Amino acid sequence: MLRLEDMEEPCLMVNRASTRQQVMKKPKLGSGKRFKRLTSKLKKKGAKNPKALAAWIGRKKYGPKKFTKLSRKRKT
Repeated sequence: MLRLEDMEEPCLMVNRASTRQQVMKKPKLGSGKRFKRLTSKLKKKGAKNPKALAAWIGRKKYGPKKFTKLSRKRKT
């Protein structure tokens, strides 16, 4: 029997107007999984330095203070 806990990333099946859509939950902010996923996507697209680009995107999206706080949270 397949349980939600056994899945890598939890997902929910939502029935809207007789069409099924899969809604994926994002990993918890500060876990580093979002950064890692973005880095791998950028690498596939051919970025020269995907980690630096992902960090730049994060600083732009969350602001320098919050992004620094998130990176510190991950390191400890």
